[in-house]
Amino acid sequence: MTNSNSVDLAQFGQQAKAASFALAQLSSVQKSALLSTISQRLTENSAAILAANAIDIAQAKDNGLTDALIDRLLLDESRLAGIIADIDNVIKLDDPVGKESESKLLDNGLRLSRRSVPLGVIGVIYEARPNVTVDIAALALKTGNAVILRGGKETINSNIALSDVIRQALQQHDLPGDAVQLITSPDRALVTQLLKMDQYVDMIIPRGGQNLQRLCAEQATIPVILGGIGICHLYLDKAADLTRAAEVIINAKVQRPTVCNALDTLLIHKNIAQQYLPQIGQQLREQGVTLVACTDSQKILLMSGIECDEADEQSYSTEWLSLTLGVKVVDDMANAIEHIRQHSSGHSEAILTDNLSAATEFMNQVDSSAVYVNASTRFTDGAQFGLGAEVAVSTQKLHARGPMALEALTTYKWLAWGDYTARS
Repeated sequence: MTNSNSVDLAQFGQQAKAASFALAQLSSVQKSALLSTISQRLTENSAAILAANAIDIAQAKDNGLTDALIDRLLLDESRLAGIIADIDNVIKLDDPVGKESESKLLDNGLRLSRRSVPLGVIGVIYEARPNVTVDIAALALKTGNAVILRGGKETINSNIALSDVIRQALQQHDLPGDAVQLITSPDRALVTQLLKMDQYVDMIIPRGGQNLQRLCAEQATIPVILGGIGICHLYLDKAADLTRAAEVIINAKVQRPTVCNALDTLLIHKNIAQQYLPQIGQQLREQGVTLVACTDSQKILLMSGIECDEADEQSYSTEWLSLTLGVKVVDDMANAIEHIRQHSSGHSEAILTDNLSAATEFMNQVDSSAVYVNASTRFTDGAQFGLGAEVAVSTQKLHARGPMALEALTTYKWLAWGDYTARS
């Protein structure tokens, strides 16, 4: 790791590759002990980590960053405790590395099996959230992978503090600290350079906005996992229990509006819009939510004295990341699904309904990484899925989809045993 703007990324790659060979030899017990030390050291260094984060927050405010982005940057005692708890959850998970499957004796005399192995070196480019530094390091080390991290300049002090603690823990276990390396230079040219380091890096995971995702997809000579952009929908069916719907809708939008699994658009069946939209609209407004409404929903809201903005062509293709919610009245579920197909990023969609047939049809026809019946989109998260922490939420279909945790950071190799066997 270096704080110099003159960064030798080739050296980073060489060091990461060498470290990955050492990590690949660790047993599950050794990896769990390492993660326990990281958890302990983060707890012991909490004050220093929070102080570093306070510097980032102060600079963010001075630079005029939005409240939504500042919320993403923020670490407090509760959030840091949650990050550390996620490490403990990862420790408890089964180690996928070394598992063998498809064992069989072939007609040609070979005994064949398939073994799960680490990917090797993972490059992660991310923005804003310092928790990503710890989440990725924990999952990578659990699966025997080395990582090269490139966080945003907005969280540079937080990321340095966190990565230094992790590297110290590695060295305490006589492992190379270069298993976790942080690029601290803000030079954007380094991102493009990292994307082309296929000699050393086995996979790139970008965690950021559409511009970053597109840059990686277009420039990388390494496999890229795209995702993390959430334009999430909830369809309120005519058969929904309206006495219970508000809690889910408000949770999906308000609990933490700056994250990718927060609700962006509420679609409501026309048969219940006149009755229910004023009620849920008022409740959302009381929570500080700005409503961006289609023509039909705007008429209903304004007639009930509820303020709203008029939607335009871009409204329903926007990931709000704030207390803003698109609202649209639809003719039926087919219309709702058509809207989702047109505007969704493939992240998370939900339906509220007591009609089993409608729920099943929605599940079958909506092609996103996570689809919910009668539940909030906020559950699309590695910890909530019982996977531990996550490195990203993939919205693509190869090789991982949805919250990416341990198994998504492994590949496999074929093992063939013969008896001096030659092919006939």
